Amino acid sequence: MKNITFALALIVVLTSFLAAQNSKDMILALSKRDHTLAIVDPTTLKVIAKAPVGNDPHEVIASTDGKTAYVSNYGFGAYNTLAVIDLIDHKAMPSIDLGALRGPHGLTYVGGKVWFTAEGAKAFGSYDPALGKVNFILGTGQNRTHMIYVSEDQKRIITTNVSSGTVTIVDAVPPRQMPATRGPAPPAHQDWDETVVRVGNGSEGFDVSPDGKQIWVANAQDGTISIIDAAEKKVIDTLAANARGANRLKFTPNGKLVFVSSLFNGDLIILDAAARKEVKRINLGHGAAGILMPPDGSRAFVACSPDNYVAVIDLKSLEVTGHFDVGQEPDGLAWATTH
Repeated sequence: MKNITFALALIVVLTSFLAAQNSKDMILALSKRDHTLAIVDPTTLKVIAKAPVGNDPHEVIASTDGKTAYVSNYGFGAYNTLAVIDLIDHKAMPSIDLGALRGPHGLTYVGGKVWFTAEGAKAFGSYDPALGKVNFILGTGQNRTHMIYVSEDQKRIITTNVSSGTVTIVDAVPPRQMPATRGPAPPAHQDWDETVVRVGNGSEGFDVSPDGKQIWVANAQDGTISIIDAAEKKVIDTLAANARGANRLKFTPNGKLVFVSSLFNGDLIILDAAARKEVKRINLGHGAAGILMPPDGSRAFVACSPDNYVAVIDLKSLEVTGHFDVGQEPDGLAWATTH
C-alpha cells in the first residue's frame, strides 16, 4: 500500500514538473505605429517574434490557455475588427469582423470568451471563439465606453465611459422564464441591472481591487482618482492625485499599491491603496500609457508611447530597472502563459 501511495505521489510530482516545463510565459506588447504585436521573453526582455495586427491596435488580451491573443483595432470608431494571433506559431489568423460594433477598445478574456467595448455603438459585448460569433451585446447609453472588467463568474461587468465621465456597473439578475403562448416554453432569459455612477471628467483607466471591494477610476481631464464602493455602487472618495492625462490604472497583485500612468507628462504615480496617499512619482519620459502587472508581483511594465520603449519597474524598490523596445508607440500590454 505504501509503495502504491508513493508511486501515485511521484506521478503527481512528475506531472506537475512536466506541466511547468511545458508552460511558457510571454509579455505581449502592441506597437500602434508599426501595427504589430511583439511577443517578448519576460526573462531576457528580448522580442521572440512579431505578428501583424490591424490599422490602429490599442489593447491586447490572451486566452486562458495562452495559445491565442486578441487585439482591438480602434480608430475612434473607424474600425471594427479584432485581430487574432496564434501565440504558438507566432502568426496572424483571420480577423474577427464585429460588424456594426465599431470602435472596439477595452478587452478581457473570461469564461472562454473575448469581452470587448465598442465605443461607436455605446456598448460592450462578447465573442465566443467556439461558436465563431458575437454571442452577447449590451448597450450602456454612455459616450466612449472604453475599458472593461468582467468578474470570473460573469455576473458583474464594469466599463468606463470617457466622454460621459461615468462608470457603468452591470449585474446579472435571476433569469426570467418567458411565458409560453403556443408550443414549448422559450428558454429562461438572463436579465441585467445597470447602474451608472458619475465620477470625474475623462474617466478612462480603472481597476477593481483584488478583494473586489473597490473600483478605482482615473479621471484624465480632472487629474483625480474616484474610488467606488463596489457593493454600494457609489463614490466614497475622490483623490486629488494631480494625474492629468491619466491613461491607465492598475493595482499591484497584493492590492497594496496602485499605479497610474499619465500620457500628459510621462509620470507614473504610485499610491498606497489603504492610506489613499501618493508614495512615489517617477517620470518615465514624455508619456506613459499601458500598464502590465505580471502575476508573480515582482515587476511592473509601463508602455512609454512617445519614447518608443517599455519601462521595467521593480515592485520592491519602486525603481526603474530597465527598458526594452517592441516597436514605435507601444501601448497595450498583456501577459500570457501557455498550458
